[in-house]
Amino acid sequence: MLALLSILTGFESQQESQHKTDNYDQFPYYEGNDLEMTYRPEGTFFRVWAPTAELVEVRIYKEYDDKECQLAVNMEQDVSGTWKKYIEGDLHHRYYTFRIRYQGDWLEETPGVYVKATGVNGKRGFICDPSEADPEGWQDDKGPKLISAVDAVIYELHLRDISIHPNSGIKNRGKYLGLTEKGTKNIWGQATGLDHLKELGITHVHLLPVFDFLSIDESQTNSRQYNWGYDPQNYNVPEGSYATNPFDPLNRINEFKQMVKALHEAGIGVIMDVVYNHTGETQKSNFNLLAPGYYYRHTAKGEWSNASGCGNETASERPMIRHFIVESVKYWATEYHIDGFRFDLMGIHDIETMNLVRQTLHAINPNIIIYGEGWTAGDSPLPAEQRALKANVAQMPGIAVFSDELRDAVKGPWYNSTESGFIGGIAGSVYLALGLFSISGVVVYGTFCLVLVKMAGVTARDMIKSFVHIFAFSIPGLCVIIFIKFMALNPVSIFIISCVLIALYYAVIYMKDPQVRGLLSRPHT
Repeated sequence: MLALLSILTGFESQQESQHKTDNYDQFPYYEGNDLEMTYRPEGTFFRVWAPTAELVEVRIYKEYDDKECQLAVNMEQDVSGTWKKYIEGDLHHRYYTFRIRYQGDWLEETPGVYVKATGVNGKRGFICDPSEADPEGWQDDKGPKLISAVDAVIYELHLRDISIHPNSGIKNRGKYLGLTEKGTKNIWGQATGLDHLKELGITHVHLLPVFDFLSIDESQTNSRQYNWGYDPQNYNVPEGSYATNPFDPLNRINEFKQMVKALHEAGIGVIMDVVYNHTGETQKSNFNLLAPGYYYRHTAKGEWSNASGCGNETASERPMIRHFIVESVKYWATEYHIDGFRFDLMGIHDIETMNLVRQTLHAINPNIIIYGEGWTAGDSPLPAEQRALKANVAQMPGIAVFSDELRDAVKGPWYNSTESGFIGGIAGSVYLALGLFSISGVVVYGTFCLVLVKMAGVTARDMIKSFVHIFAFSIPGLCVIIFIKFMALNPVSIFIISCVLIALYYAVIYMKDPQVRGLLSRPHT
């Protein structure tokens, strides 16, 4: 699915890696939890991990769009590849960026990797305490509890889509607050928004990406812009285009929390779709502007590896990005009371990282649901036995995976939007037909075998030989599949027709094949 997003979202197409190095495993690991900005009224402490930087600078701005910074200060090299700087005085509600000098050149400014609040379009970090934006009663907010994760009934939705229609009856259409409004109805008197979700009887909503993504210009939210959000920019910041005022860094935090609280009060848990497997940009991503090359995998030729189909893939097996992913989900679970995480292209991540994610989250809340797509969208340098794939799910207790085979049988193949599945009436679909044809074959052949065993006294060994022999003549069965594929039939009709055709097929084999006739003509003993 995501292989198409490079077209839909305008992902940069970069095949050259300027920063390929072979000694990433030798990079220092910093295990502290004070990356990158810690605010206190008496002073603000900055620490960034930039092990290959020659110099690091922190820049302070009064406003998000100021051309010139108020202050630019060189940071001091410190332990484990980090650089630090303590700036005295109250920098409350100022903006900040970092930039590093690498291989003699100053790279572009970045708000950092761990940034938790930003100005419009996410280019500068905002100095604050996110708890400033807590809505009333937030400390008492709790999500629903399930006896078992298998009891979850999950409804996937795009935040904008659930309320954007002019007839939705919702005031804050396409916004976080759109899911806080009660009593909304469409022109036909049907419940919409939050009330509609409640009447569905679901236990959780799965929100398509609501972290800060790249493709929407947050300063132009009244223009016609749309994206699913699978182009991450700032992982720990809510997306600004869903806020009523994206220019106010605290507004999006407050309204996101209001949305979560309203859903919780309705008995509905909130699952975030998280996309740690790739970034919307590569060369100019926040990752790459602080530790060039480190956060991504590369091919043997030194190019960006692309198992995501979106231009790059992150290297979760490396300690500092593993640290980031774990700290990020931990932050969303504690600061925003998130009840679950759906990992996009989870197969790009390594098993060890996913197990650490689960351990960390369940230590916070054992009811947090964790699941993901157990595949990749392309090949990866990470060995298959280390990937968080469907085939390796037994090595990840407490983590679930999607079944894309079942999905395609129900809705049709992901690669062909014109071919439907069972939910579309199965007209033109081969998936359910193949399944029912196989079931029919088992039923008919099983009955055939029982009759032979009962009436002719044949042995199991004879039956196996017969089956192998019959299977060699199974090419005509393709004709049955083709027939079913091009007939708009319901499942019962397919099953009946399959049984009849398969029975006729076996009868023909019986009449023409001397080995089968020989089995029936043997004396009964």
